[in-house]
Amino acid sequence: LIFAHVLFRHGDRTPIDPYKNDPWKDASHWSAGWGQLTNAGKLHHLQLGKWLRARYNSLLRPTYSNDELYVRSTDVDRTLMSAEANLAGLYPPQGSDVWDSGMSWQPIPVHTVPEELDAVLAAKKRCPAFDHALKVYRQSEPYHSYNSSLAPLYRYLTENTGQTYNSMSGVQNLYSCLLIEELNNFTLPDWTKQVYPEPLRSISAVTFAVKTNTSQLARLKMGPLVKEILNRFRSKAAGKLKPDRSLWIYSAHDVTVASLLNALRVFELHNPPFAACIMLELRRPINGDGDPYVQIFYKNTTNEPFLLPIPGCGERCPLDEMFKIYDDILPKNWDSECELSLLSMSYVEADLHSTTGMLGIILLTGSTLLVLLTVIVVVKRRNSMHSERWYLRIDG
Repeated sequence: LIFAHVLFRHGDRTPIDPYKNDPWKDASHWSAGWGQLTNAGKLHHLQLGKWLRARYNSLLRPTYSNDELYVRSTDVDRTLMSAEANLAGLYPPQGSDVWDSGMSWQPIPVHTVPEELDAVLAAKKRCPAFDHALKVYRQSEPYHSYNSSLAPLYRYLTENTGQTYNSMSGVQNLYSCLLIEELNNFTLPDWTKQVYPEPLRSISAVTFAVKTNTSQLARLKMGPLVKEILNRFRSKAAGKLKPDRSLWIYSAHDVTVASLLNALRVFELHNPPFAACIMLELRRPINGDGDPYVQIFYKNTTNEPFLLPIPGCGERCPLDEMFKIYDDILPKNWDSECELSLLSMSYVEADLHSTTGMLGIILLTGSTLLVLLTVIVVVKRRNSMHSERWYLRIDG
């Protein structure tokens, strides 16, 4: 083992947005506030950090060094706090790291980027091409047919929650809320017995795959992260990684875990639990012969992680082969690929038959003609001025 990328979901949190008729929607039931890491979540990550220390002890010195570890988190309280709790387990202060004899903790930097600028981990930087591709996918027959089949469920949820449900993402949010309330020993209303945990759990699992369910969606949503990981592996294998680190940690969300697994085509439909952890490891053959290879492990609620076979390559995939297998989701220039214009879209994709699509065409055409007419007027006026300068009429 020579290098590892670790990406995990934050620890247990409070509900983000309780439904209207939720008997536990009063903030007094949740001392941490909405969408915040709970004490159980902190402990969960402290334990995961200790587990990671045992797994990667050969890569890390007992004392912290910024030359061997880098930690990046999305710019959200619960992921930043989860990273810090995890590092408390990974690097308990000892030796020269001890700075307070009464405290078994030391500060270790966690880096982040504002969500609206983050195309790599939060994957929320504006990308019009992704938004359009997702819209097209949601208009596809398989998606539309599945979503339409959920109409009776939507009606049942709307009647009992006090708010409108008409999308899979809404169902996913409700499932998450009910799961958290159950984990915190709150009694769920009787009406939930008809839908919780099933079918809400299965629908939520399907929803996690939607945003990366085509090569184009995966390329625009998770391509920057996969590309960063593989390029860093390549630099490490070639002895060109500066600083020459051994461990890179990403602290993120359930959707990040699911989206990365799905982009890598190793996702089995499920809802990633709190502190779910993906490990992408770069190894060399022990005898020194052969090329470096990659293995992918996934730890959910089990003590030991699952080794995930890489499609078309197996459990040990040569690094060079990884670039070939995932070439279709590695963006050459993500910013330019995110640009979208009607000229680059087909008739169907542009949705010209819709009012919105036709309005867009009219506005684009009108603005183009306006600019063209303005240019013509300016040019003619300049020509007219030049003509009058040399051919002034002189009377008398």
